[in-house]
Amino acid sequence: MTERETDEISGVETTGHEWDGIRELDNPLPRWWLWVFYICIAVAIGYWVLFPAWPGLTSYTTGILGQSDRASVAQDLKGLQTLRGAEAAKLKTASLAEIEANPQLQAYALAVGQSVFGDNCATCHGTGGTGGKGYPNLRDDVWLWGGTLDDIHHTLNVGVRSENPETRFSQMPAFGKDQLLTAAEISDLTEYVVALSGRKANPNAVARATPVYAAQCVACHGAEGKGDPLQGAPNLTDADWLYGSTRADITGQIVNGRGGVMPTWQARLSPETIKALAVYIHANAGGQ
Repeated sequence: MTERETDEISGVETTGHEWDGIRELDNPLPRWWLWVFYICIAVAIGYWVLFPAWPGLTSYTTGILGQSDRASVAQDLKGLQTLRGAEAAKLKTASLAEIEANPQLQAYALAVGQSVFGDNCATCHGTGGTGGKGYPNLRDDVWLWGGTLDDIHHTLNVGVRSENPETRFSQMPAFGKDQLLTAAEISDLTEYVVALSGRKANPNAVARATPVYAAQCVACHGAEGKGDPLQGAPNLTDADWLYGSTRADITGQIVNGRGGVMPTWQARLSPETIKALAVYIHANAGGQ
């Protein structure tokens, strides 16, 4: 440490500290900054006293105001339930057909369904319900398990490949991964599926794949490739493809036999909420 002196360049007094010839200037903090700092400390102390702040081993300091955000949210939800009570009671006892036939009740169901869809379904199906690769589009009229109001309601209840004992379940064999078909047979079968969808395909490959399709695929997809909603088997003749329509996509599906999972909402949502969600999805989908 050296003696305090005035710096020749800045005209500011030094602190007397010096490191390798570098001297530290004694520049005090601006007074306004200090006052803001002191006020923040005072506010923090006041917050500690008034509101919950410090955790303990088994609890926490509640503050002299006794404020609880958890209790406030619970009170708000209780008030919301009271406000919705009359319509929710009607929704609980009404059948799906009665809900859609009653404009007032349907409007309430649509409002509830839209909110629930955004919170629980949009993550996979998108905010608009248009889905994506591996996630079904809920805005068209293509449904693996049927698109009627009752079908949608049942699917929401039990899920698809979920833990519900009554879940919707289908499984396409992994023809390549499990070595059920050779690579050449899978290549020919890809051409056959391309031809089913009305696109140009290799006729020789289609001819070779015809007996393979009859032996391995007809049971679920049908002789004409129209699929079967009772089994969750997709229609191979339209332009809608859950995992993609290119030859590489089709081959990948034949090789791996992919199948997604939709959770069962029966244990997560109330019966009337599931009804509202079914009405909302059905109203925004195709014409089934």
